[in-house]
Amino acid sequence: MRVLIVSTSERIGGAAIAANRLLDALNNNGIKAKMLVRDKQTDKISVVPLRKSWLHAVKFLWERFCIFAANKFHKHRLFEQDLANVGTDITSLPEFKEADVIHLHWINQGFLSLDNILKIVRSGKPIVWTMHDMWPFTGVCHYAGNCEKYKTGCHHCPILYTGGNSHDISHQVFEKKAKLYAEAHIHFVACSQWLEGLAKESRLFIGQEVCNIPNAINTHLFYPRNKIAARLSLHLPENKKLLLFGSLKITDKRKGVNYLIEACRWIQDNYPDLRDDLAIVTMGHDGENTKKLFPFPVYSLDYVSEEKKLAEVYNAVDLYVTPSLQDNLPNTIVEAMACGIPCVGFQIGGIPQMIDHLHNGYVAEYKNAKDFANGIHWALMEDDYKTLSELATRKAVAAYSESNVAKRYTSVYNKAIGKNG
Repeated sequence: MRVLIVSTSERIGGAAIAANRLLDALNNNGIKAKMLVRDKQTDKISVVPLRKSWLHAVKFLWERFCIFAANKFHKHRLFEQDLANVGTDITSLPEFKEADVIHLHWINQGFLSLDNILKIVRSGKPIVWTMHDMWPFTGVCHYAGNCEKYKTGCHHCPILYTGGNSHDISHQVFEKKAKLYAEAHIHFVACSQWLEGLAKESRLFIGQEVCNIPNAINTHLFYPRNKIAARLSLHLPENKKLLLFGSLKITDKRKGVNYLIEACRWIQDNYPDLRDDLAIVTMGHDGENTKKLFPFPVYSLDYVSEEKKLAEVYNAVDLYVTPSLQDNLPNTIVEAMACGIPCVGFQIGGIPQMIDHLHNGYVAEYKNAKDFANGIHWALMEDDYKTLSELATRKAVAAYSESNVAKRYTSVYNKAIGKNG
């Protein structure tokens, strides 16, 4: 069986990393897989980029301009929506022609348009589409927040600067997706039970196949290592309890750094047994801009994309925290747990599926910084931290190993081929 994974980027962003890891998982478990991307970041031979062209940048900018115009020329939430009104036809490429299954992932920001996806549908190739956010079943947004219009038909879009109207761009794109899906039989895969549940409520997915399969992790790369050696390598203090917060951009409001800062202040005021021992490690862009806001020492690391070093970062800390306000199935939690690092996160998205509360980590009440602080204190001051760490590793190996995930996807591919046969 030959599978073509299709993703805008090879390595930038959580969705791209997840798709790239699935590529390895499939190839390591008997499936011949290639990855087609617009933006390639490595020299990996199984990843094939589109031919370089200035048109790719033009398409990206045109889509942004159309959103900009719909927002009455305000930058309001410009990158929280996609129209898929421009893209590239991939059906003539040799990698497409030789594939038995086309596996779409995150294909936005000018890579594939809805018309391009329609051409893929009309090629007759079986299609599997892994959803890394809500965009495939909403009008234009990647995360709908409290809006539930996708259940019946998008309009009066709350992320538009003007609040939208009955025939705004969210409505137009929603109806175009409805026409596309009416002609297609796509096997949709959510990365979490949470996203699967939302998808099944969308009017767009009536009659479509939807299941959930988590993202894979290479447990031969992400595993527990010597903590002191990792700290020395990264020039981190040996005698502190280190808490790690990572994001592509530390100041991204959706990732909830403000709640982490508030939780740390609560610890400073209410937990004297932890006050003098705690330090924060941030990993991502803009980390320096938040240093002065924390009541504890902060060690800022740049964004790390190289996986061997990433595993070293996790092994250097005692706890990983993710105060994210909207998320699907964060790769960071899987990575940390595989390295034996307990996690604390809010009860949102796929996080409660990943962290077993008071078993291998702590799930805090949504947007409750005090409870988040309680979770940090509980995890770091737990009498049997060693067992907590072992349980985190055990969960990662059992649920997210390459062999487990590859087996589940193989079953979906066979089902998709059978439907098209």
